[in-house]
Amino acid sequence: MTASSDPLRLACLDAEAPPLFSLWTPEHGRRGYEPAVADALGAQLGRPVEWVRVPWVDMIPAVQRGDADAVLCGQGITAERRAQVDFTRPYAVFHEGVLIRRGDDIEGPADLVGRRVAAIENSTNMALAETFTGAVPVPFGPGSDDVYADMLAALLAKDVDAVVDDDVVFVPLGATHPDYELAFTVPTGNRWGIAVAKDRPDILADIDDALGRLVDSGRLRDVWEEWLPTLDYPFGT
Repeated sequence: MTASSDPLRLACLDAEAPPLFSLWTPEHGRRGYEPAVADALGAQLGRPVEWVRVPWVDMIPAVQRGDADAVLCGQGITAERRAQVDFTRPYAVFHEGVLIRRGDDIEGPADLVGRRVAAIENSTNMALAETFTGAVPVPFGPGSDDVYADMLAALLAKDVDAVVDDDVVFVPLGATHPDYELAFTVPTGNRWGIAVAKDRPDILADIDDALGRLVDSGRLRDVWEEWLPTLDYPFGT
C-alpha cells in the first residue's frame, strides 16, 4: 500500500470548465467541484493532492503507465472504459444537454436531422449524439488542450450546429448568455467515477473507501451544494 505521506496523483486536463474545474494557476491551483472532491478525498486519506495535467485522450493511458494514481476528470462509467480501468463508486450523476446558438430553431432531437452535432470522441456524450436519427456526429478531442472551448468556438463559428455535453458544464452559460442557449436536456443519469489502473486494486480500494466516507458523512453533499447549487444532489438525503 502507498505510504500516506505520498501525494495522491490525479490526472485531468488543464482547462477552464467551471463549475467542474478551472485552469491551474501557481497561486490557486485548481478550483471547482472536482478539485474540491479531490481535496476532500486527500484529507480523508491523509495525502496531499498533486494534479497530473494531460490532454483528454491521455488521461487513462497516464494511469495505466503509472504517471498518475487515478483519473478524476469527467469520466462517465461506461463499458468501454471499464475494459481499460476500474472505477470507484460514483462521485456525481449528471444528465446531458444539447447546446445551440441562441435563436436557432432546435427544440428536440427531431430538429437535429442533417445538423452537425459536436461531442467529445469516445465519450458518453458522443454515444448520445449518435442516437439522434439523421444528425451528423462530429468528434472533438484528439490533440486538443481544451476540447470544451474548441467545441464552443466551433458552434459560434457555425462549423457545428449543436454541442452535446453533461448538463453541469453548461451551468455557467445561464439562461441569458448572448451567444448560446440550452435547446433541451436528456435525462441520461450518467454516473461519473474515479478511474484507477486495473493492476492497482489497493489504490482503488483506498479511494473508494474514502469516497464512501465522504458520502456517509455528508461532506460530499456540502461540496456539491457549494459548487453545483442549481443541480439536484444525486445521492439521497
